[in-house]
Amino acid sequence: MTETTFASDAQRTPAVSAQHAAAADAAVWLDPADGLIARIDALRLRLDAHPARCLVLLPYAQLVPLAQAMWARACQSSPQRSAFMPRFLTALHWAQSMPPAEHNSPESIRFDAARDGLAARALLDGAGLGAQAPALAFRLVRTAHEIARRVAALPLAERASWGEEARLAVGLGLEGGALALEAALARIALEWALASDYVTDRLWYAVDGAQAPDALIVLEGPSPEPLARALVQHLGARAALLSLPETPPAASVPTAHALRFSVHKTLDTEDEAECSAACVLQHLHAGRTPVALAATDRLLTRRVRALLESRSVTMHDETGWALSTSRAAAQVMGVLRAAGTTATTDVVLDWLKNAPAFASSDVAPLERALRRAGAAQWQSWCAMAPRGADGPAALTERAERLRGTLTQPRPLGGWLAALRAALLECGQWDALDADPAGRQVLTTLQLDEPDVQAACALRLSGTSWAQQRLALGEFRRWVADGLEHARFVPEAPDAARVVILPLAQLFARPFAALVLPGCDERHLNAAPEPDTAFGTAQREALGLVTREQLAQAQAAAWQHAMAAAPVADLLWRASDGGGEPLVPSPLLQRWLLADSTQGPAAAADPRTPRTMATAPVRPSRARAPTLVLEKISASAYESLRQCPYQFFALRQLGLGEADEIEVEVGKRDFGNWLHHLLKLFHEAMQAAPVAAGKARLAAIDAAAQRASIELGLAEHEFLPFAASWPQLRDGYLAWLAREEHAGTRFEAAELACEQRYGDIVLSGRIDRLDRLADGRALLIDYKTEAPERTRKRIKQSGEDTQLAFYGALLADDTVAALYLNVGEKGTVPHEQQDMVELRDALVAGLTHDLQRIAAGAEMPPMGAGSACDWCAARGLCRRDSW
Repeated sequence: MTETTFASDAQRTPAVSAQHAAAADAAVWLDPADGLIARIDALRLRLDAHPARCLVLLPYAQLVPLAQAMWARACQSSPQRSAFMPRFLTALHWAQSMPPAEHNSPESIRFDAARDGLAARALLDGAGLGAQAPALAFRLVRTAHEIARRVAALPLAERASWGEEARLAVGLGLEGGALALEAALARIALEWALASDYVTDRLWYAVDGAQAPDALIVLEGPSPEPLARALVQHLGARAALLSLPETPPAASVPTAHALRFSVHKTLDTEDEAECSAACVLQHLHAGRTPVALAATDRLLTRRVRALLESRSVTMHDETGWALSTSRAAAQVMGVLRAAGTTATTDVVLDWLKNAPAFASSDVAPLERALRRAGAAQWQSWCAMAPRGADGPAALTERAERLRGTLTQPRPLGGWLAALRAALLECGQWDALDADPAGRQVLTTLQLDEPDVQAACALRLSGTSWAQQRLALGEFRRWVADGLEHARFVPEAPDAARVVILPLAQLFARPFAALVLPGCDERHLNAAPEPDTAFGTAQREALGLVTREQLAQAQAAAWQHAMAAAPVADLLWRASDGGGEPLVPSPLLQRWLLADSTQGPAAAADPRTPRTMATAPVRPSRARAPTLVLEKISASAYESLRQCPYQFFALRQLGLGEADEIEVEVGKRDFGNWLHHLLKLFHEAMQAAPVAAGKARLAAIDAAAQRASIELGLAEHEFLPFAASWPQLRDGYLAWLAREEHAGTRFEAAELACEQRYGDIVLSGRIDRLDRLADGRALLIDYKTEAPERTRKRIKQSGEDTQLAFYGALLADDTVAALYLNVGEKGTVPHEQQDMVELRDALVAGLTHDLQRIAAGAEMPPMGAGSACDWCAARGLCRRDSW
């Protein structure tokens, strides 16, 4: 057995020490010649600006505290450098630190998916696309957000002229009826972006006013920031761009390229996750902290995180995850799904079980009642539920009252107030407020104000959609889309030993080691696709990011990571989940080929095999001499013959799986329907005989319709089986006519019988009992299975239980029996020969088996094949662990 364990340092190529890694990271910032601090200070001096009046814009927020700390260290080591520090900010933080503009349009794009989603719906309504608004709203939001980033990077005075040119270019490649909808979305998005004002517009006023810095220095990351570049161009001689060199200062690079990197080829996703976790643990064991875990594949990263959490590794995930995947979001969506008029019983039960206001001691009896009734739809249950002041009736009425508060159309503010009230009454509010993800859910949905309706009206005042009435389905979709497009990033722990972050944010970060999984062609794509559906011609004309620019940014992020990593593990998988083969990413292949003379060879598996003592699990062996069944059915004895342990668990102990409330109509339902309609048909024929012909066809069709109603089978659900009914009906009537001509007569259907044999009572229900022309009883058991399977039952008559058992239920000395295979290809009888001998042998064997059980004989699990595949007791006998 192999498990993820620490590997010794001797198992890998000579590693860079943690102290060397720290020195390498510091050199990127503090190298006297090429370090970022020295280059920033040189640019400041060139621009003739005092440090306190100098602003340095960084590519992302995580670099701000690092830059401040590195400047302070540089001042300590170099007394001649000024003790004053420049302002280190991102462009967004700089804009947010300024007072808002006086003319703030309420219809503007706010890069808030929930709020912008409502504005998008209103715009689509105004454009005559209201019917498609639910499906198109967030496509419009994504498109508008991309254009808005381009517009926000333009000086205010240039936007009008740019807009004129953009209106001509936005439809490029979208001519023709098939692309009319895409063209309409693009034009609406462009006009929306041009009409909006942005938080970063404050910067354009600042750089021309008294708040302008004496010098602006922009540190560019792997992806150039259009707004920052535009500000540099606007300020001219008072601004400068600074790029990180492709190779770090020489002092930070170990002597041999191959000593710093290990390349791991793994088999599949799980193998790659285990190897990645082992690499991280290996670095931590060697004292290299913090470790950067680059997130190129979110599913893989989640698996690695789970493996590391099992080892109590402290981590911080800077990438976060969709807020919709959090438990808090599921709680809110559960309330809204349960309120729908078409809500299923399972959905309402899920809501009740997760709401603290409903005690589990009250919900459990309701669930049992629902399962007994087989009510898949909650409204169906409400129509049939008993009335009363306690028990399931009281809980049903209470749930209905709460659901009723979330059904009527209303404006957004009314919906938010109703949802907040429902969460409070359900007892879910406190749990949401105590959970960081829950607080973000409340903030994203604007539920965090005590008077949420008034606060919403104030925020939306002046918008064209403030009083737009939304139905429950529209509001629920707005909530779902808002949560899907919001990201939850947990708070950073005090001392995270592992940091999960995007590849691009490795730029200039101080990490002692890098683990980079997902270096395959799919997850580390050398040419990523843009998010929106604009074509190449449109992107070039509008100045949006192109595929080539994304490829350059990806290559730059890779180059910076490879150049700065003191020691790194690069992992890729040879196949994906579906078995499709994968090859290494082109970025990894080019990097390996660049140093073909001394490139790193495939590294050894970082997991250390560990020999474990075998501890086999033996099959369970039960004895139950005192658990005597009062009656035994054909299915119970079949269970005993297939597997004694199954009989012990499911029959003697009475264990079993709870039936599903909401299930799709399947083959079993079809069989039940056929049994019931044939019972109705033959009983009607017995009471009022009808000759063969159109009258008989009408009679059996009426029985089929009545059976569907009585069994509660919805017409649309049963349609695939009902389509074969005419062929099945005609074949059955043809067989029936032949039997009647031979003198066989129907006697009873669904006949409940019991027969005592000593201390044993046999009990069962016979599908149908006929009388042959000579007076003998004829047992008939309907089958809708494949004819080959029915023939196999007859061929292995000694192994078959059903017909022989039913024969033992009758008092007749002689009896005939057959399986009647009813299908759309015809009705075919399969007669069982030697029924009397088979019946007597079954009774003798059953008596012997039950006597042995009463005497304390073991009942081991002896099942095989289908007997185990669908067995509810499989977990008890632990067959999969033997």
